[in-house]
Amino acid sequence: MALMLRSYLPAIVFLALGGGIGVAFAFLNKLLGPNRQNVRKNNQDPYECGLPSEVKQGFRFGISFYLIAMLFILFDLETVLLYPVAVQLRAFGTFALIEISLFISLLMVAFVYVWRRGALEWR
Repeated sequence: MALMLRSYLPAIVFLALGGGIGVAFAFLNKLLGPNRQNVRKNNQDPYECGLPSEVKQGFRFGISFYLIAMLFILFDLETVLLYPVAVQLRAFGTFALIEISLFISLLMVAFVYVWRRGALEWR
């Protein structure tokens, strides 16, 4: 039990230091930072990039937005999978090369299908 806890000690120290520094900076900012109130700060309207938002409460995004987001996540996960295999390809051998080639070809078939269906066209 003690051996297992000792192996987690660097991670626990890292998390504690990171959290402590974050809390200390937030406290120091509140304590030492300027606190000038004005009408814009007190206004509770949502804003984007410092400009007032024109989006109303009932605004709904189109399905294209969600399709693009899911495709981004899919290809992002592909990168996360491919990087460690590419780094250790010699250790994994020919089997890993064949499996990754199959994986990429299946993703390319899906990508071409989505592309042909017009999911990448922003309307």
